[in-house]
Amino acid sequence: MSAVERRITPTVVVVEVRSAQPSEQAAIEAVVAAAFEEDVNGPVVSMVRALDAAGVTRLSLVAYDDGVVGHVQLSRAWIDARSRLVDALMLTPLSVVPERQRRGIGVHLLRESLHRADESGAAAVFLEGDPNYYGTRGFVSATSLDFLRPSRRIPDAGFQVATLSRYERWMNGQVVYPQAMWETDSVGLRDPRLASVEERMDS
Repeated sequence: MSAVERRITPTVVVVEVRSAQPSEQAAIEAVVAAAFEEDVNGPVVSMVRALDAAGVTRLSLVAYDDGVVGHVQLSRAWIDARSRLVDALMLTPLSVVPERQRRGIGVHLLRESLHRADESGAAAVFLEGDPNYYGTRGFVSATSLDFLRPSRRIPDAGFQVATLSRYERWMNGQVVYPQAMWETDSVGLRDPRLASVEERMDS
């Protein structure tokens, strides 16, 4: 077990986690829509389509149990470090169908996505999310490691990172998202649950 995997709280999951197949795209979009309580042309599904169309998706995994019940996607990102650009990944979205949430499927998807991200040679994985959830699942505050948020709309507390084997301490600075994130206005407070993180931390 790698150092990255040891930072994630163990869990018991019976679903299979594997690479997504092209034929499963409609099922993936249905899972994303259900998890984010939107229709199949909603903003998060549209973001997934835009990332795929732009060719920046680097990893798409599904949790499978008589059908797709969960999904996680990692796309290309960069760290604009002082000496040079460093390859990184951006994790969004992480989705589990509502009826299967709180059963460890999301944790299993996170574990496998970080393992594969580490194998890919990326230095770090960034996300926007609740530190109470991700803080026990391999992630820490990105600003604590001198990373700068891609947008001020991302609550500081929600700006999270999992550093990988290739990471070195000099790899800090501005985190850069792919253009598709901006074209779909998918940065920052698009998820009402992320806005609640900001409110809770400010209270």
